[in-house]
Amino acid sequence: MKVLLHICCGVCAAGVVERLTSEGHEVHGLFYNPNIHPAEEYDRRLEVARRVAAEFDFPLQVPPYEPDEWFRVAEELAGEPEGGRRCEVCFRLRLQRTHECMIEQGADAFTTTLTISPHKSADTVNRIGHEIGGECFLARDFKKKAGFQRAIEIAKQWELYRQDYCGCVYSIRSK
Repeated sequence: MKVLLHICCGVCAAGVVERLTSEGHEVHGLFYNPNIHPAEEYDRRLEVARRVAAEFDFPLQVPPYEPDEWFRVAEELAGEPEGGRRCEVCFRLRLQRTHECMIEQGADAFTTTLTISPHKSADTVNRIGHEIGGECFLARDFKKKAGFQRAIEIAKQWELYRQDYCGCVYSIRSK
């Protein structure tokens, strides 16, 4: 099955792509993260995502970086705690774009690396993905079966940059 994978960062992508390809899926990547702040951090994460795409030999689509789009939907939720409603709005924005790209590319399904993080609720991400794409959303909890640990192993082996915050300006404040 051709799966369009929303990629939040290269480290997470490494663990997820390895799992999806071992299941026989043809992975195509989408690095759409208007939430990442500042622009230098976005560039660092994109560079790592490109390296992982090259190592695993899958195509990576990179729409324009549009942080104003993220601020438009998240700014009124600036005071929300990490993991709260602001994160749900952020997940929805990125998964909606991924679903649109899945349709444009003629992929069979879409999913996201977001569920590999121990800091993200797979139930929340999967619920939002299903609301957007129905049966086209490949609901997974990639942190299961030691998924997060495997992503960290690959990151160490390949000496990949690992960020220490979710990505948005508000998560910088909470670290």
